[in-house]
Amino acid sequence: MRPILGCDEVARLEDCIEAEGTTKASLMELAGEFTASVVSATKPKHVLVLVGFGNNGGDGWVAADVLAHNGVAVDVVSPVEPDEIPAALARHVARRTAGRDVNVVVGPSRDELSQLISQADVVVDAILGTGFHGSLRPPFSIWIPTVNELAPEVVSVDVPSGLNAQSGIVEQDCIRATRTATMLAPKIGLYSADGPDYAGEVICGKLYDRLDEVIDDVDHAAEMVEPADLIDFLAPLPSNIDKYSRGSVLVVAGSSTYPGAAMMAAKAAARAGAGYVAVAAPATCANLIRMALPSVPVIDIPADSRGAFGAAARRVVCETAKKFSCVLCGPGITTAAGCIDVVSGLLEIDVPLVLDADALNCLSKLSIGGLDKTPELYRREAPLVLTPHYRELSRLVANDGIVDLGSAIEAAQRLLWAAGSDDFIVVAKGPVTAVAGVEKVLLPLSGPASLSTAGTGDVLSGILAGTLALNHGYDGPWELLCSYAVSLHSLTGFIAAERYGEKSVIATDLIDVIGDAMALAEEEALKGLSEGDISSGIKGA
Repeated sequence: MRPILGCDEVARLEDCIEAEGTTKASLMELAGEFTASVVSATKPKHVLVLVGFGNNGGDGWVAADVLAHNGVAVDVVSPVEPDEIPAALARHVARRTAGRDVNVVVGPSRDELSQLISQADVVVDAILGTGFHGSLRPPFSIWIPTVNELAPEVVSVDVPSGLNAQSGIVEQDCIRATRTATMLAPKIGLYSADGPDYAGEVICGKLYDRLDEVIDDVDHAAEMVEPADLIDFLAPLPSNIDKYSRGSVLVVAGSSTYPGAAMMAAKAAARAGAGYVAVAAPATCANLIRMALPSVPVIDIPADSRGAFGAAARRVVCETAKKFSCVLCGPGITTAAGCIDVVSGLLEIDVPLVLDADALNCLSKLSIGGLDKTPELYRREAPLVLTPHYRELSRLVANDGIVDLGSAIEAAQRLLWAAGSDDFIVVAKGPVTAVAGVEKVLLPLSGPASLSTAGTGDVLSGILAGTLALNHGYDGPWELLCSYAVSLHSLTGFIAAERYGEKSVIATDLIDVIGDAMALAEEEALKGLSEGDISSGIKGA
């Protein structure tokens, strides 16, 4: 796993490295050399480097110097003369580079900049760094759209200029990078909100040869899950296993309005490896589910007049749930009074529990002023996994401001820390999904945009439940186990998009390729193990 840092943590990490004897001036030299190596990989003949006022610009000046020394024609565009750059370190390297074999252009017009871009094979964006927030000012508000319009290939230094490195939000405009050469560790904003749309391929330069020894001295905003981290979950089934030792799942789901949610969740749980899957559904829709899933037992549960769980449902569901390795509750149940009773009853049972969709909305109704204010509602000894998307998470913590990865992680941690349970996980679903536990936050593989369609969350919850059941007795970090399930779900999205087209994927397509996703996950994990730590590239989240 690779650490991902927030802006404050990056600053503290640089201070730690400096305390160990490597100056920030040395780090700037190393950052520039790393940027030059990323640019050189494309074998350019002519490079344009755009620099700003700060240390991010200093990295660009060093990269320009290195590229020119290696025989590449280099133009550097600066908003001011090198002597007028306010940041001391950047001013020093700018003066040095300007005195060598590079062409320095100060304050060009838009037409002049356009001409310089047209001559370049690669544009290096070293304009704004991790300290940027807010809106753009001239000349950068002119430079950035011009680069986006004309540049064939762009390498951004640390973060694309215009991107908030903490939140990932672009307020006005931002460089659309082909690749982002980020330093020391990826920044959380590269994977949050607008970040993935602008960062391109993220390539991380460690810079400091003892980085692994000091990076744990600062908090990590999150950690990137790599394929090799999941290898333990991909072992073949032992020959002496049976359907009961493979684990069992009870899917408490469905209603007359949404019977399909129960069907998709149950089938996904079975495909994910559970040996025995049953559905507990309102009697009004049980036969429909039974006909659709001939291999899955369906238990009739007392229903209300609208076809949701009725007043007598809690007792029947809870007695049944005690017989299973894992219980999934929520897909398609609605938020009727009987459903709220079922959810609260399941929370009192000593069995691993996944709460999804309407079960989360039932929890929201049970709490006043946010679920984190009433932790007694969900604090329990047995494992608990919540799977909210941003809107559901907003309702759980009574905060409408959850719109990006950073705020989702913060909200998830409020729930986690209020409960204080070791085996409590919040899977905060979004363009980049965060799997948050009490001690760490993991970012597994993110799926394609094709997953943004109705029912894919039901499939994910089924994969989660099936994974937990298959791995019952697991005593490792639950964040990693849940990350494996999320990664499988993402891989089904990629496989289905390739098979059916990005815009044509529907949720049931994912279920049929779960086995293919497992095979692909194993292939990627074995490849990662064989490569070890040789690669410094991180692509996607």
